[in-house]
Order: sequence, then C-alpha cells, then structure tokens
Amino acid sequence: MSDLRDLYQQVIVDHSKRPQNFGPLPEANHHAEGHNPLCGDRITVHVLTEGDHIKDIHFEGNGCAISTASASMMTQAVKGMSLEDSKRLFNSFRDLVTQETPEDEIERLGKLAVFTGVREFPMRVKCATLAWHTLQNALLGNEKKVVSTE
Repeated sequence: MSDLRDLYQQVIVDHSKRPQNFGPLPEANHHAEGHNPLCGDRITVHVLTEGDHIKDIHFEGNGCAISTASASMMTQAVKGMSLEDSKRLFNSFRDLVTQETPEDEIERLGKLAVFTGVREFPMRVKCATLAWHTLQNALLGNEKKVVSTE
C-alpha cells in the first residue's frame, strides 16, 4: 500500500508543478472564480461549451499542490464531457474526498482516485474540491465567487 500511496503523491506533485490546461481561454463562454479563505487558494475556471458539452476548459490562479493538481486533473477529466456527465463526475469526486467510497466507484474515477487519501485530512478537502465547485458555478452562470466548498 505504501508504494501506491507514493505513486499517488507523485501524481499530485507532478500535476501541481506542471498543471495541464493552465492559462487563459479567451474564447470561453463561462467563467467563475473561487477562493478558499482558509489557505488562500484562488482559482478562475474558464469553460467553452458547445451545445451541452464542454469543448475546452482552462484554469488560472494559485494554490497549494492539492488544489492545483485537482484543477489540472479536473480539466483533463471533463474536457469533451456532456454537462450532465460532468455534474455526475463532480458528485462522485466530492464523495471520494469526503466519505468512504466503494472500490468499484473509485475504479470508475480512474486517475482521479489519487485523491482518495484527502478524506483523511478534512482541512484539505476544501483544497481538492475548490476547482470542482468553481466549475459548477461557471456552468450555472453564477457570477458569485465560490468561497465555500460545502
């Protein structure tokens, strides 16, 4: 299990140091900002939707390794998804980091399973879910800044 935990930590470190889909997305038609006042993480999510699908997604901002890695991996996971599927993935991810999750559900999350250990550190749950809550606000057209991830 230690080897698996080490691998998970390395994936998070890699995504935090070299985030994917980081930067502006000028053609985006949805935007939202998120801020975790407990640790100072700040993120802006830019989404380009076409019909009921996420055609492209980027993020900007700064935060801890977990926050940045989560945003990076989220953008990879939802790009090309339907809006409904992205909402289901949000719910599954939130469950993963907040409660015991059945093994088959963890497997369905694929690479996002690296965040399984976050639930052992309740203060880090907000870091892991900030980008996801911000994405939901962007897709809902909610201009209000996300400051709570509950």
